[in-house]
Amino acid sequence: MTMNILITGNMGYIGPVLIRHLRQVLPKARLIGFDNGYFAHCLTGATRLPECRLDEQHFGDVRALPDELLQRVDAVVALAAISNDPMGQRFEAVTAEINDLAHRDIAARALQAGVKRIVYASSCSLYGFAEGGPRREGDALAPLTAYARSKQACEAALADLPLPAGASITALRFATACGMSERLRLDLVLNDFVAAALASGEITVLSDGSPWRPLIEVRDMARAIEWALQRQPDQGGGYLAINAGSQRWNYQVRDLAQAVARALPGTRVSINTSAPPDKRSYRVDFSLFEQLAPQHQPRIELDQAIADLVAGLRRMGFADQAFRSSTAMRLKVLEQHLAQGTLDEHLHWQEPQS
Repeated sequence: MTMNILITGNMGYIGPVLIRHLRQVLPKARLIGFDNGYFAHCLTGATRLPECRLDEQHFGDVRALPDELLQRVDAVVALAAISNDPMGQRFEAVTAEINDLAHRDIAARALQAGVKRIVYASSCSLYGFAEGGPRREGDALAPLTAYARSKQACEAALADLPLPAGASITALRFATACGMSERLRLDLVLNDFVAAALASGEITVLSDGSPWRPLIEVRDMARAIEWALQRQPDQGGGYLAINAGSQRWNYQVRDLAQAVARALPGTRVSINTSAPPDKRSYRVDFSLFEQLAPQHQPRIELDQAIADLVAGLRRMGFADQAFRSSTAMRLKVLEQHLAQGTLDEHLHWQEPQS
């Protein structure tokens, strides 16, 4: 399939895996990256620069993405984001600007330029504290954090955009990401547990272990994006917000910790049974995704995801007990840039004062 695809935020955690996947399944596609480079140096076990698989790499801020790029592409995949709750809390205004305002603007300009496919990386965290059964797409949203609120706001704006004939917008409400990447993040629950088990032989669960988390392996995220890039408007509507993940991957946090401990015998699991309830708890129903994307369902099982993380970290010689202060934690990277004077408080690049 011939398609010109622009990927914003391609130099993060998901981008390298997505680019590798798209290069394999859409070999004739022209892949164009656009990224600010905040995390470009955070390579983990890469044997080649992931962006070598792209046809073009552009550097810039999605808050000022050039019209010229949008006029040359058929599809936009919006990965760029301030991508977790700690960063959202620290940079609340910037989170709204990048995760919401920038991408609603990009989408509107892209449609005007003739772009036919827009894929927005949203999040199941929109459901917030969700007691009762698994949440479906039409259920009430209860975002608890700046990150989740930014995703909800952008979804609402995208849903209101007038769509030209044949165009589609897909908001993929991803489960919590996990798995190995050439720019691995360890500020994700399963990845954190594997790193802790390898580095110290102990997993410490700060909550009482009861919160529910749906997860999805990063390679399965790439498969979902592949589907959304090719989805026709008669498959779910011109605008579609859809839970992206698998029923099998709704886990309680304590179950994730125990699964890692089984994979790494001798690992101790410490659960804070006296902790107050963690309100970020939700199960998610993925039946609509199963119905509409039967050929792009998640394939990776939990044990395989853990085994691949273990193998990847061991290849790196990983043994950092202080990894929560390392560049594998995205907030720490931004804080380092700020301390060095290379970013300002609005996360714009600047030259440090000499």
